[in-house]
Amino acid sequence: MLKIERLTKIYGEKRAVDDLSLHIRPGEIYGFIGHNGAGKTTTIKACCGILNFEEGNIQIDGISVKENPLECKKKLAYIPDNPDLYDFMTGIRYLNFIADIFGVNANDRQERIHKYADMFELTQDLAQPISAYSHGMKQKLAIISALIHEPKLIIMDEPFVGLDPKASHLLKETMHELCATGTAIFFSTHVLEVAEKLCDKVAIIKEGRLICSGTMEEVKGDASLEEVFLEMEEK
Repeated sequence: MLKIERLTKIYGEKRAVDDLSLHIRPGEIYGFIGHNGAGKTTTIKACCGILNFEEGNIQIDGISVKENPLECKKKLAYIPDNPDLYDFMTGIRYLNFIADIFGVNANDRQERIHKYADMFELTQDLAQPISAYSHGMKQKLAIISALIHEPKLIIMDEPFVGLDPKASHLLKETMHELCATGTAIFFSTHVLEVAEKLCDKVAIIKEGRLICSGTMEEVKGDASLEEVFLEMEEK
């Protein structure tokens, strides 16, 4: 579903991402781990068609992000670590705006908005302007907007930041449900315990280079993910 081949992104003399290759299959939850500045967000933005890159290739469901970015964006949803929403809109207007962009019909959008707004306890706030929302409420709205068009691939940058424990639990459950239908999820996180419990596979990146990837069992063995991560960071 997501194929990253030898991705390289350069800022000046710095290689923010250096010769990175990853494959995420349908139905997989794939965690992406590394310290701040390791290249996680740069990789994610390149996958979403937000950043150009110097070398390599990225395909979403067999389609090149460079050659056909619009078709790729139809298949994916992107949730950034700090959602940049239109504060002048109400919550419901924003969700309908996103549904319009992806051509979601009236019945489907109504059903999905109702389902996810109820789930994340945002229904009562949809008539309010987004400018009145807390960070956590904005995060919930961004999550709901990402699910409206039933994407085949969901890419998330630190999705649990700002969410309360209940909303985090609901997001994890939703991720499992979506993957059971064949949706692939690729997300970065600093919360190693979450990655260890949630992910089918994990990749560790350091200074732009992939230093380890595979199934959770392959990567951590008998140790904890935290122990493996800290040991690799020290090398």
